[in-house]
Amino acid sequence: MTLDRSLAPPFKIPEQIDFPLPIKRTLQNGVHLYFIPTPEIDAVKLEIDTDSNKVMDIQEKKLTAYFTLHLLLEGTQAKSSSELDEFFDTYASEVDVVSNFEHNGLGLLTTKKHLSTVLPVFRELMTKAIFPEKELAKRKSQKALSISIQKEQNGSLANNLFRKYLFGGDHPFGQITEEDDVNAIQRDDLEYFYKNKLWVNPEVFLTGNLDDSELELICKTLEDLPVKFLESEHSEFKNIQNQRIEERKEKSLQSSLRIGCHLISKTHPDYFGLWVFNVILGGYFGSRLIKNIREDKGHTYGIHSSIGGLKNADYWIVMADVIKEHSDEVIAEVYHEIEKLQHEPIPEEEVETVRNYLIGNLLSNFSSSFELISRFKSIHQVGLDFEFYKNQLEYIKNFRPEEIQAIGKKYLKRENMVEIIVG
Repeated sequence: MTLDRSLAPPFKIPEQIDFPLPIKRTLQNGVHLYFIPTPEIDAVKLEIDTDSNKVMDIQEKKLTAYFTLHLLLEGTQAKSSSELDEFFDTYASEVDVVSNFEHNGLGLLTTKKHLSTVLPVFRELMTKAIFPEKELAKRKSQKALSISIQKEQNGSLANNLFRKYLFGGDHPFGQITEEDDVNAIQRDDLEYFYKNKLWVNPEVFLTGNLDDSELELICKTLEDLPVKFLESEHSEFKNIQNQRIEERKEKSLQSSLRIGCHLISKTHPDYFGLWVFNVILGGYFGSRLIKNIREDKGHTYGIHSSIGGLKNADYWIVMADVIKEHSDEVIAEVYHEIEKLQHEPIPEEEVETVRNYLIGNLLSNFSSSFELISRFKSIHQVGLDFEFYKNQLEYIKNFRPEEIQAIGKKYLKRENMVEIIVG
């Protein structure tokens, strides 16, 4: 039988997704380690995530965590910055900083062959960093320049203003850093944070082709880290009355737009419906916002909407860079498309297109072992497990358009939106 390569293979929707259960270990210091074996590859990925952002005092210098993490590779008691760089290069390993709204930490990518050699040096970064003054000064200069440049970039400024007005300027999620914040940082600030606030409520996420002895080596290496366990206070965010913030720039040809609001968490029964509503509206390249504002009107090269993940409650945002003169029109069209999707019947062809897209996209998220542990981490940190993705698949296969519309009406309301225009 000759294969006709002009025809795409038939699209088949899987009945279910089966995930390997992570192996859980509790180290002697109380740290939980989650391990997903990968017999097919000899790369090893290890990540330590902490809750240190949640114990940041409101009066804490804004960039303390940033500089602490980014100077860990600038020298330890045993190795200089250049020696660390050469060491990790020699053993085909990479160290990355983990830094987001709610977590800080370090990641290591190495090989099974070199694990026993690299692991002790990786551990030194977590206990024996020295924060050289010369390297701190260099990093401060780079950061100050970066902040200065970003102030002139419409997109960066729009992102900062959106965070400020969504979360509040006094909350760590909404604070905007200035050059003065860079100048305020001193080496003593980093040392104090490193010793007292960095390794708070840590968890370890691990994947690789590891046997029992190698897993035990990792546990032994990390089980005496000086960690702290504190009760985290979770912020409660509420939408406020619709507000528009404009920062006009005469010389700008484009404006950066941000529109959004607070949402529910992934644990809420309405979450999947809201997620599908977002995809139809602006969450993929065939979305309604793309067709209207990019393809029909030509006001932008790209516009999209997305849901940002937080532990207690996610947030929703529309992002676009548009021709300056059409800023107000684009915002009006965004609301027009929201209301249209909320109230007018969704064509069956569009429903099936989105349904197939979502299934394919969901399955692609698990195409590698590293992605598998990453997906586990993202839901584990909000108190869920792999059942979340199984339920997500079932929802995609069975959702009804009118259900999606009702959920969209419930949560995406104009009176709750923060609107940012920069340019």
